[in-house]
Order: sequence, then structure tokens, then C-alpha cells
Amino acid sequence: MPGMIGDRLLVATHNRGKLEEIADLLAPYGVSVIGAAELGLPEPEETETTFIGNARLKAHAAAKASGLVALADDSGLSVDALGGAPGVFTADWATTATGRDFAVGMTRVWRELEAIHAPEPRLAQFRCTLVLAWPDDQDLVFAGVSPGRLVWPGRGNQGHGFDPIFMPEGHNITFGEMDRWEKNRLSHRADAFAKLVAACFP
Repeated sequence: MPGMIGDRLLVATHNRGKLEEIADLLAPYGVSVIGAAELGLPEPEETETTFIGNARLKAHAAAKASGLVALADDSGLSVDALGGAPGVFTADWATTATGRDFAVGMTRVWRELEAIHAPEPRLAQFRCTLVLAWPDDQDLVFAGVSPGRLVWPGRGNQGHGFDPIFMPEGHNITFGEMDRWEKNRLSHRADAFAKLVAACFP
């Protein structure tokens, strides 16, 4: 197994919301995080067709460019009635000519469900794959999932991405309505992080 993380970790993301979520999850273990944007690292093109493929690509690119241990995730929304779509292409569904607009992505998901008359409950899962990479090409992989269902219209302005339309299993509010502490306890990223913590902070 690769060596310990140390007290400073590069998170291979330019997404401020994701960086803050990861910082919260790692804070109890004395690990500070720095984002790829702060080091001026470019975002590599996500050319893979799986969560693990894209996470591995981003983590290794950041580790090699910085010489630091780097963590990357690839995550997305998988909708049962859409055959797992948008899945690895979740962010693409929110891409517009002027950048990402997650209202556009959420609307597309719901319109496609309506088009096929998908029955309720419209089950879905947020999925996350974390790759922790070292500059010497070693890595560890951790996968997490948060099951739930979709609601419309979206509710809440907490979180980020598709959170307003996702209601986690066993709850009657969306991720968009939860404070970040509650969401961090339930999320797909939290599930993957629990596995990372078990491996790296025994």
C-alpha cells in the first residue's frame, strides 16, 4: 500500500463546492487541502467513459504535475429509468454555450423521464469514485453510492450540481435542502470517504 497522505493533500478539482465538501470531510484527520486551481493546474480533458477512468486520469495528472499526493473524484447521477444516464456525463448535461448551468441539466433529466412516462418513484443514485494517487504512479480507489429518488421541481439552494432534485433514501428533503453537515454524512462522497479513511487513517 502507498505511504500515508501526510498533512497536505492536493484535490484535483476546480469546483469550489466540491473542494469545500472534501475539506470538511478531511478536517477531523488534520489534513489540509489545496485545490488544483490554486496551483494553476489545468483541468485535464475527461476522455474516459467510466467514473474510475476519469478519476484516475485527473488524480495522476495532478500528482505528476505537482509532486504532491493528489485526490480526484468523478461522480454523477445515475437514473434507473434512463439506463444509468447521465452517469459519467452528468456535468455534460449541464453544459451550455456560456458554461455549466445545472438548472439546464436537471430540467433535461426530468424531461427525459417525462418523455418515457417513467413511473414513480423515479429511483436514482449519486455515485462517486475517489482515486488517491502518488507521484510514483501508485493509487488507491474507493467507490461510494447514495441511493434515493428524484423530485420535481427542485427544492433548496444548498449543495451544488443536481442536489435540488435528489431526495436520499429514508429522508423527505433533498440534498439541496440539507445543510452541508447533514449531506456530508449521507452523500455518495461520504460513503467513498469512509472507505478512504478506513484505509488511510486506521
